[in-house]
Amino acid sequence: MAKRFYKEVGTSPKGAGFVVTLDNRVLKTPGKQALLIDSPLRAKLVAAEWQAQEEDIKPETMPCTRLMNVACELTPSRRPELIKEFCSYCETDLLCFRADAPHDLAERQAQKWQPILDWAAREHGVSLLVTSGVTALPQPKISLIAAASYAEKLSHTDLTLLLHMTASFGSGVLALAALEKHVDMETAYHTSRLDEVFQNERWGEDEEAVARNENIRSELLKLANLIQE
Repeated sequence: MAKRFYKEVGTSPKGAGFVVTLDNRVLKTPGKQALLIDSPLRAKLVAAEWQAQEEDIKPETMPCTRLMNVACELTPSRRPELIKEFCSYCETDLLCFRADAPHDLAERQAQKWQPILDWAAREHGVSLLVTSGVTALPQPKISLIAAASYAEKLSHTDLTLLLHMTASFGSGVLALAALEKHVDMETAYHTSRLDEVFQNERWGEDEEAVARNENIRSELLKLANLIQE
């Protein structure tokens, strides 16, 4: 674990973006590139994480920095792969798999999940089919094209956010709704854990799973600050 080696943290414009400075030295990515950030707000969020470090630098407490490192260093060369991954999640989206029974779980899924699917179809042309079986239905090609088209238009940062949320939720549609601020991050997180919460209500919680989920939730709430209008 590295020790804090700087006193002052700041931000400044650089080219088409912004950088974070540590004692007037530009913060770099793990690959030694200048961490070029696409907005002053996002730069300030990264700077705040570095300012909050005490004697030891703890990367696990800096989710915005970690995500911006990926957006700057890895996403530009991986965009086609990431877009394909987003579409793959949409093909087997969490919100499309419904329970036959018990009835109250199926009802809860319909109440919480269907409005988000309806919104994605209405606003973005991503209209996905729902099944109560264990095998995914082939999704309409036009919907997957619409999902890819949406992802292709995103900035490197927004695409990185979209994929991170998609993996965290198990749902591309839910990540899309969070990125577009159709639902807030807290709501999106709990919506993605609907089945798990239902099982916990019946059988009790697993302490390790609770702790793991709380870490995911906490990180997502911090990353929500990176989402812009």
